Amino acid sequence: MLAAADVVAAEDTRNTSHLLTHYNISANRLLALHQHNERVAAEKIIGLLAQGQAVALVTDAGTPAVSDPGALLVQSVRAAGHRIIPVPGANAAVTALSAGGLPAPHFLFYGFLPNKSAARCRELQALAGLPYTLVFYEAPHRILECVADLQSVFGDERRIVFARELTKLFESIHACALGEALDWLNSDANNQRGEFVLLVSGAPERSEGLDEEAERILGVLLQDLPLKQAVQLAVQITGTSKNELYQRALELKSKAE
Repeated sequence: MLAAADVVAAEDTRNTSHLLTHYNISANRLLALHQHNERVAAEKIIGLLAQGQAVALVTDAGTPAVSDPGALLVQSVRAAGHRIIPVPGANAAVTALSAGGLPAPHFLFYGFLPNKSAARCRELQALAGLPYTLVFYEAPHRILECVADLQSVFGDERRIVFARELTKLFESIHACALGEALDWLNSDANNQRGEFVLLVSGAPERSEGLDEEAERILGVLLQDLPLKQAVQLAVQITGTSKNELYQRALELKSKAE
């Protein structure tokens, strides 16, 4: 497809030029399309298509429009009446799921969480009760803070899979409980390097739910206390599992909002 295209639109022309050179394809036909110029580049590409030229779109180590540039281009090209032909290729989320070993039949692809901890925790709290494997992307400079927030919101018992540098030279896949995750990251500086796919097991099914008294006590505490403090006191008063109380507290808070 790249050899047949008249122009190759690339997220990073330097990276893509290595690929083209490897297959003896001229790199003179490269056009930059990234998150900062996508709208302008889309207009240029539509002009090329109108002239009858074929344009290929590639992104670095991923799939266009999946947490990568490309969605605006595809939308604009389709609106202009031109054909979009998807070519299956590398996808970090599906690659990680195939090697992660989490048996849930369903998954939710989230992509990148917010950069700031407060916003990140709000998003995680909204996801905490879902029974699906959760798929996140994360950069190396945020991995410690992100995993700390995952542990804080989801608790220690859920499983996490670190799929790092997939299909690249230093690929590694490590699975552990969330309560062990920060220790693993800190055990070797190399564990914090590279681009991450994080798989987190979904919320466990509630078999019987809270008994009536535990539910009542938790509800009363949530009226006057922050969620974490209400859960801690409910654990001390009722002796019920912290994770079970936490999940129920999230459900009650979500309903109230």
